[in-house]
Amino acid sequence: MVRWEERRGAADGSDPALSAPSAGTMSPPKENVSLLFKLYCLTVMTLVAATYTVALRYTRTVDTELYFSTTAVCITEVIKLFLSVGILAKETGSLTRLITSLKENVFGSPTELLKLSVPSLVYALQNNMAFVALSNLDAAVYQVTYQLKIPCTALCTVLMLNRTLSKLQWFSVFMLCGGVTLVQWKPAQATKVQVEQNPWLGFGAIAVAVLCSGFAGVYFEKVVKSSDTSLWVRNIQMYLSGILVTLFGVYMSDGAQVHEKGFFYGYTYYVWFVIFLASVGGLYTSVVVKYTDNIMKGFSAAAAIVLSTVASYILFGLQITLTFSVGAFLVCVSIYLYGLPRQDTTKIQPSETKSSKERLATV
Repeated sequence: MVRWEERRGAADGSDPALSAPSAGTMSPPKENVSLLFKLYCLTVMTLVAATYTVALRYTRTVDTELYFSTTAVCITEVIKLFLSVGILAKETGSLTRLITSLKENVFGSPTELLKLSVPSLVYALQNNMAFVALSNLDAAVYQVTYQLKIPCTALCTVLMLNRTLSKLQWFSVFMLCGGVTLVQWKPAQATKVQVEQNPWLGFGAIAVAVLCSGFAGVYFEKVVKSSDTSLWVRNIQMYLSGILVTLFGVYMSDGAQVHEKGFFYGYTYYVWFVIFLASVGGLYTSVVVKYTDNIMKGFSAAAAIVLSTVASYILFGLQITLTFSVGAFLVCVSIYLYGLPRQDTTKIQPSETKSSKERLATV
C-alpha cells in the first residue's frame, strides 16, 4: 500500500503485529517468529492493500467536493506519530521512561532526525504520486503496474544492502515486467466512473512512486536493521520529519486554496477511512520491514492484486480483458517466485569486497 505506505485494525498497542515480537529489542527475528504471526501479518497486509487502493480510488472519483490530497497525507503523518508515541509509551512502561527516551533518542539526536528525514521526503513524494496515479487510472491497473516497485527494490537491495539475487529471482523480475506490459497493452478500461483521466500522467506518476518506494524502503530497512534502536523511536524520528515535509507540500501545492476553503475541505467519512488505513498501514509497513520476509510480502501483493481487481469489477465496472488477465497472472507468479527465500533477509549482510556490478551478476 501505498504507501500512503504504502501500506489495518486498531493500532493501540494491543495488536499482536505491533506489540510482538518485542519492538524495543530490535533483534532480528529468527525461529521464535511463529507461523501464526506470519499468517496474521500476511492476512492484514493483503486486506489493507486491497481495501486502501479501492477506497482511495473511490474518494478520488466520486461526484463530490474533492479534498486536498496533500492535507490527507499530512494528517496521516500526524496520526502515525501519535500512534507510535502511544506504542512506545506502552513499550517503555512509564511516562518518565517515555520522556527520557524521547529526549535522548529524538530531541537530543538531531543527526538521527536528519538521517530519517531522507525517507520522509521520498515517501511524501511517493504518497502524493499515488493520488495522481489513482486519479487517472483504474484501481486494478494501478495495483498491478505498481508492482514494478519489486525490481526497483531488488536493485536497491543489491546495491545498498550487499545482497545477491538468484537466477530464479532475476527471471521473476523480467517476468514481472512482461506481465505489467500485458496489463498496459490496449488499456480499454471502460468503467462507470465518468471523470476526466490522463493515463500517461497516471503511468508517469506510478514510475516516480516506484522509484521512491524502492529507494526509501531499502534506506529505511538499512537504518532500522543497522542498530538496536527501538523501531518506534525510528518511526517517531521519521514521522516528525514527515510532518514538516508534508506541511511544506501543502503550502507549495494547495496553499492558496487551503487558506480559502479550509484544511479539511471536502473531507467525508470515506476520506477519514482512507486516512485511517494509510496511518495504521504505515505502522504495519515498518513492522513488516523489520520482522517478515519476502515470501510473505510477495503473497500479500499478489493476493491484493486479485482482490482489488475483483473489487474494481464490482464497484467500478472494470472490463477485464484477456491480456489483462494473462498479465495479472504473470505478475502474481513472478511475485511468488521472487519471494522464494534464498538467504536470511531479516539481517543486513556484511560488507563484501565485491563491486556493485559483481553483486548484480552473482547467482
